[in-house]
Amino acid sequence: MDCVSPFGMLAKMKVLLVTPPMTQLNTPYPATVYLTGFLNQHGYDVAQRDMAIELFLELLSRPGLERLFSQIETNFEAVDDEDLPDSIHNFMANYASYYQCVDSVVRFLQGKDPSMALRIASRRFLPEGPQFESLYQMEEMNREVLERSFGLLGGQDKAKYLATLFIDDIAAVIREGVDPYFEVSRYAERLAAANPRFDDLDVALHSAEPSYAEAIIAQLVKQYLAEEAPDVLGISVPFPGNMLGALQVAKYCKQVAPHTKIVLGGGFVNTELRRLKEPRLFEYIDYVCLDDGERPLLTLLDYLQGRGERLFRTYHLKAGKVVFETCDDLHDIAQKDTGTPSYRGLPVGNYLSLCEMLNPMHRIWSDGRWNKITIAHGCYWAKCSFCDTSLDYIGNYDAAGAEITVQRIKSLIAETGQTGFHFVDEAAPPKALFALAEKLIEQNVVISWWGNIRFEKTFTAEKCQLLADSGCIAVSGGLEVASDRLLALMQKGVGVAQVAKVTKAFSDAGILVHAYLMYGFPSQTEQETVDSLEVVRQLMQNGCIHSAFWHRFVATVHSPVGLNPEAYGIKLVANENVLFAENDLNYIDSVQTDHELLGQGLKKALYNYMLNTGFEHPVSFWFDKPVKETAIAGDYIKSCLLSFPRSTPR
Repeated sequence: MDCVSPFGMLAKMKVLLVTPPMTQLNTPYPATVYLTGFLNQHGYDVAQRDMAIELFLELLSRPGLERLFSQIETNFEAVDDEDLPDSIHNFMANYASYYQCVDSVVRFLQGKDPSMALRIASRRFLPEGPQFESLYQMEEMNREVLERSFGLLGGQDKAKYLATLFIDDIAAVIREGVDPYFEVSRYAERLAAANPRFDDLDVALHSAEPSYAEAIIAQLVKQYLAEEAPDVLGISVPFPGNMLGALQVAKYCKQVAPHTKIVLGGGFVNTELRRLKEPRLFEYIDYVCLDDGERPLLTLLDYLQGRGERLFRTYHLKAGKVVFETCDDLHDIAQKDTGTPSYRGLPVGNYLSLCEMLNPMHRIWSDGRWNKITIAHGCYWAKCSFCDTSLDYIGNYDAAGAEITVQRIKSLIAETGQTGFHFVDEAAPPKALFALAEKLIEQNVVISWWGNIRFEKTFTAEKCQLLADSGCIAVSGGLEVASDRLLALMQKGVGVAQVAKVTKAFSDAGILVHAYLMYGFPSQTEQETVDSLEVVRQLMQNGCIHSAFWHRFVATVHSPVGLNPEAYGIKLVANENVLFAENDLNYIDSVQTDHELLGQGLKKALYNYMLNTGFEHPVSFWFDKPVKETAIAGDYIKSCLLSFPRSTPR
């Protein structure tokens, strides 16, 4: 029976949306969820599947371990025990224990069997392989760290952390024993990331023997096609670590249901395939859509049904050549009109909450089931020189409005039964957040929420308390290089003193704070890097931020640094003949600094700070070679906070 959309169009096509492996396992990636809600309101019959969680559950099960054990026996038949990798040797020697525990551990991490916590926490139930080494080292270094983290009685958190190490042990066995592409949250990432040639992916796709995970992917594709019989298969590729899985899904769809049209989109496509010229990609897929998927996909569906002759921001193959088609008179769907995301069809009860680190803020990305929602598309600032400001997902700012967002929140609670929300904005605008908080309180909507912000001065103590009262439990934001000179150069729009005051306001309101950190920005010196670590040390010691993550600066082709390198004192190294992916740029910096050495020390120090230890050491302690002493005064952050009005805790 035909479905009628709100605009009077007949919609007959069945659409299946798939997230390929691998993504985080605690909650669905939101792309298919957003598109499902949008296409539903336009009358389309839409189904969605998350292959990442389904592949993982196939691998991490008793039948999965039986297959794994058998395959490893075959693969390592001629290898002496003493020559086996540690992960393989431990797994084979303790296979009976792994087999006994695996289903119970998965059920516990899914929240289906909380009573297992005490048994897991006893340290007498799980086999402890190489991934537990970090725990042994921590015990030797500082037993008080563990007691502070878990409490004297152990309990759910301790069990979750140990169970995650158990999962990591098995993942290492899969990777080192049967499938080198496999990781818990990515799959064959190196084959796709910033790779100008398609050759590596093509070789993997044409391998005579499918990889270990690929055999299961093929089974799942056949199952999906049998259940849904789609006319169109849409595959979202959020990261490089999803690209091989996406093409494997497409490959088997072509074999089983060659009539099905296959469309590729997602974050990786939007950033790295904007100069696509590789015809071999179209052996597996039919169309590639760029940027927000709503309008391109809606236009493509009309095109496939003979109801339109145009395409919007879409690559396809014509006469053996890759062509790009778009329509200047069409526009993207406004944020207020994209509809409410829908998790219908996804196994929301089967996701696993992992505890990958003891720090309570840092673990939030992998722990908990979060409904994903967007307050505003794009970034209201859109000036930072390291960011992809020239691309739509940053540069096209559009807010939905507080009332619409609250209604979507209510609908998602009704659909999922979950009241945890992750606002996935590039940077949630302060005014919109304050308006949303007031609406949530006014309408008695009780949720827990977190999201990414800029550390704007508008986040006063009173406003932070308002956000906390509305359910805000955590925020993340960019401190980046933690240097006023470099923050100004990158047009960040904030300074270190302001970040200290704002983060302290959040912290005083009971909100956890995570800082994104960067090192190796053009012209950054060793002195500035050491000083930035001292700033971070003081911020954490003074309770301004609770966790952070250092990443090495990468110049990207769509950022102001990549578009105007001379302004930042760097010279790009040309990458000619890009046929496939393009994102990261090689360059020569006018200032020579050993960022590799410094990066190791930065990460070592931060790991300890996040466990609330090591603050007494000078920052030079963390580096393997002598470095410059910090020029930052020991009370710098404390002095920044002295004149700051503090809120009264409730």
